[in-house]
Amino acid sequence: MNTAPSLSEFHDLASAAYESLPAEFRKLCGNVVIHVADEAEPDLLREMGMDDPLELSGLYEGVAVTEASVTDPVALPNHVHLYRRSILTEWRERGDILLTELIVHVLVHEIGHHFGLSDDDMHRIEDAASDP
Repeated sequence: MNTAPSLSEFHDLASAAYESLPAEFRKLCGNVVIHVADEAEPDLLREMGMDDPLELSGLYEGVAVTEASVTDPVALPNHVHLYRRSILTEWRERGDILLTELIVHVLVHEIGHHFGLSDDDMHRIEDAASDP
């Protein structure tokens, strides 16, 4: 892909990337919803101490399956927010990775850091997603 995908096309790429992840990893996420926006909202950036929207490529919001309890109120779905401009900027600057690989990387790292996975664990998950 040589041109920047639209928000809708980017969402389709993100959905396919998520589906390519190992089933046991996706199970950690529960009923995850993927959101794609051009960039993070200014209020969120301020809350995170960031000035430049290109600093944030993704964000995970939710409760880990391992932390959920049957006594909890009905939980809303977990959310992964992907910020298109940031990811596209990194993709163009790097020039050594497919856009789909970068999207997988951001998804795995947003979800993985939330669950406390090590970098090695996340690299194994990424590698498994790229295996046919």
